[in-house]
Amino acid sequence: MENSEFPTHCPVCRGPLQVTRLQCPACHAEIAGTFPLHRLAGLPEPHASLLELFLRVRGNVKEMERALGLSYPTVRARLEEALTAAGFGREADSDQGDRRAAILDALERGEITASDATAQLRELNRRS
Repeated sequence: MENSEFPTHCPVCRGPLQVTRLQCPACHAEIAGTFPLHRLAGLPEPHASLLELFLRVRGNVKEMERALGLSYPTVRARLEEALTAAGFGREADSDQGDRRAAILDALERGEITASDATAQLRELNRRS
């Protein structure tokens, strides 16, 4: 795999770097400004390589198992780690789970009816 890493943090103060100039390799035109990097741009290894492999095998985890020589649970766990490192963790799932738990707790305490809980859970599922 080609190493195309570029620095994402200042070697002096460790602050985040910004892209401020782009150049066309064909005509050498330059564009100056402040351009944000995608969150995947600064993803450290081994997460970047793992997500690249995932894309190359078109999301086929069985192919990843073969390529890496790892078991399915290990590949899934490493994918979860890489997704979390890239900012795609399960925060949204966790928030939804917390909301579900709150609805069920309210039902158990008698604060809402079963009908209300059902309606709220359906609404929560519809929004996700």
